[in-house]
Amino acid sequence: MNNKKIIVGISGGIAAYKAAELVRLFIKAGADIEVAMTQNATRFVTATTFEALSGNKVISDMFQHEGPDLEHITWAQGSDLIIIAPATANIIAKIAHGIGDDFLSTLLFAATARILVCPAMNSQMYLNPAVQNNLRLLSQRGITVMDPTQGVLACKTEGPGRLPDPEDIFELASALISKQDLAGLQVMISAGPTIEPIDPVRYITNRSSGKMGYALARAARQRGATVTLISGPTNLRPPTGVSFNSVKTAEEMRQAIMKYHHACDIIIKAAAVADYKVDQIAREKIKKAGNDLTLKLIKNPDILAQLGAEKKKYKYILVGFAAETQNLLQNAQNKLIDKNLDIIVANDVSRDDAGFDTDNNKIKMIFKDGREEDSPLIPKDQVANLILDRIKGLLDKRNAG
Repeated sequence: MNNKKIIVGISGGIAAYKAAELVRLFIKAGADIEVAMTQNATRFVTATTFEALSGNKVISDMFQHEGPDLEHITWAQGSDLIIIAPATANIIAKIAHGIGDDFLSTLLFAATARILVCPAMNSQMYLNPAVQNNLRLLSQRGITVMDPTQGVLACKTEGPGRLPDPEDIFELASALISKQDLAGLQVMISAGPTIEPIDPVRYITNRSSGKMGYALARAARQRGATVTLISGPTNLRPPTGVSFNSVKTAEEMRQAIMKYHHACDIIIKAAAVADYKVDQIAREKIKKAGNDLTLKLIKNPDILAQLGAEKKKYKYILVGFAAETQNLLQNAQNKLIDKNLDIIVANDVSRDDAGFDTDNNKIKMIFKDGREEDSPLIPKDQVANLILDRIKGLLDKRNAG
């Protein structure tokens, strides 16, 4: 999103308040945001709100607010993406039938950027044949229309017409302006921890939050890949557009991975799989007795080693992670060789500012050919794209050779 210019157009629906969170997400990702509002939209949320969030002026009236630079032209032709959220039946009809009678609608007719329209209205309005026909016209002209979600609406009825969550709009928008260099590829990613039960109320697990694996899944989907995400328990929302498989134990994760691995072009094992499990799981809660409790632990299946052993047969790129607290380079190199990986991503999880349960990461990538590459401390979404860039380089080299 860095250096991307995005226009958020807001029309006059109750869901206009959600656009504030959408703008915040783009700003956080490093985009330059301009906001255009219809006059009716300003009745729901003030322009001051969006000026404070974006750091730029908001235009809602062509004749009072537009300057000598003719922003309805310069904005429209200098942006990477224009998003209309919420898009009312009125603004949809204007776009479909060539009516430009305010700043936002006029800007859309001068646009050279991609346009994303996010309808939001009463269910019967949305299902009205005229609205549906207008949406079809937009799609036929190359405008991306995001389906609304179902639920209870502001008018107290229930059905289709809710504006999608800002996070979902953000992810679709990100895909629209991302390079589609992974289109046609099948990518499987594992994420999060596994949990190994001790008894019905206790289990063994680790500190993995799943953030790195989810960032990889989100980035791969945005770049056009078909993504399968296999995740242990986390508090994260699965990225939009991925095939999501929830598992708990290491054995459940192994079974899910082996179900899909043969069809993959890329497999990234970012999950922190428990190395050991309890030999005998107690059927009832273990009651406290005495000062000690001894548990016998046995090894879990080594999923990464199994994938490495089958890599030659299925010809996928295999990437593993090494979370270390000491001897980072040596331990990672040993794992790279032992598991037959193409790349291993090593990170020092003893740091407070990177690794487990943080939004940032600092990694060292070690390649099968002996190359090494360090990243700065950057957000995990950027780390994900860096890793995918290097994987794409390996694929391109293989295909060229």
